[in-house]
Amino acid sequence: MRALLISRDSHLYAELAAQGAARVPPLHLGATRAGLREALDRPDPDAPQLVIVDASNLEPSEANLLERLGRQYPTAQLMLLTTQHQPDLLITAMRAGVRELLQLPLVHRAFHEAMDRIASAAGMSTMRDGKVLAFIACKGGSGATFISTNFGYALATLAGKKVLLIDLHGQFGDAALYVSDQKPAMTMSDVCAQIARIDGPFLESCLVHVTPGFGVLAAADDPAHERQAKPEHIDTILRVARQHYDYVLLDVGRQIDAVSLRALDVTDTIYPLLQLALPDIRDARRLLDIFRSLGYVLDNIRLIVNRYEKGGKLRLQDLHAALGCEVVHTFPNDYIAVTDSVNQGVPVLQLSRSSAAARSLADLVELVTAQRIHESRGLLGRLFGRQAHDD
Repeated sequence: MRALLISRDSHLYAELAAQGAARVPPLHLGATRAGLREALDRPDPDAPQLVIVDASNLEPSEANLLERLGRQYPTAQLMLLTTQHQPDLLITAMRAGVRELLQLPLVHRAFHEAMDRIASAAGMSTMRDGKVLAFIACKGGSGATFISTNFGYALATLAGKKVLLIDLHGQFGDAALYVSDQKPAMTMSDVCAQIARIDGPFLESCLVHVTPGFGVLAAADDPAHERQAKPEHIDTILRVARQHYDYVLLDVGRQIDAVSLRALDVTDTIYPLLQLALPDIRDARRLLDIFRSLGYVLDNIRLIVNRYEKGGKLRLQDLHAALGCEVVHTFPNDYIAVTDSVNQGVPVLQLSRSSAAARSLADLVELVTAQRIHESRGLLGRLFGRQAHDD
């Protein structure tokens, strides 16, 4: 998409140019004008698809020029940037056809959301609109990495989804090792160091490809490199990932820092993992308190209980009463299958498809994708039917 920027602010131009280059497809600032009068006197001959107007220094007498600008570029989308609430300017802008009004200083997330709406209205949005799901351990050893990586494999193989898993462990992340023996050619820190290059093909080239439909963006193998990841990098990576993958899974680990918080801010659903034990429940309560303080909607936070065994002294009802949050899934204590999978670096669905762990993953796929499993066929039928036939 080609844009005309009307502004005297060179820093704003550089900021918009950088954010536009990170979009898919990119936004090109093809021309600039210092003000509305210059824009009207010197029309852009290349007919921009978007006109961005910096109204931070707009004089009241110039507001009516917006309507003339709208008539000059009748097919272009109009975006207005302003530093303060100006009711009269807003009314004039609406008459001129302005559909996006953003505050300055520019909030990158709001800018990209506006750009997504503009692209959709212009019929240019041909990308996926992937969901972001975060798996976070309430306590160390909760099994978040095993479940997130194996769930990614299950989504790709059972439901035919295109899936990306991002290892957000700041130090000692090893998500790729759970499902592959490949050495990552690129890691999260490498992507952040080249963030201006990122688009769908570049991101795909940085992954460990477990299957054609499932890839893992590995964490930095050197803890010293983790500082290269910044919150704004996460915004860019997730925006591109949403456009190219059906599901983006985040293996968050336990750390709550600026990077992980930025990722959680844009996550569709958060899955805290814990076991039915008092230390886990205590840490889960602390984690949920953090989420509440951040204003997260609790309906988007869904607990998964790992290594669940019926008949224990603590029940799922007790957990719900203690935390006030729904348990949406339980993962069985399938020690042998899980241990074999982890030790061999092979997804449990591939290694032991008749195991309780494999069946639980298929159930979770059904839950997340809302693909109903019929009595004789469906995801479980595809997973286990061949084995029954072979027997």
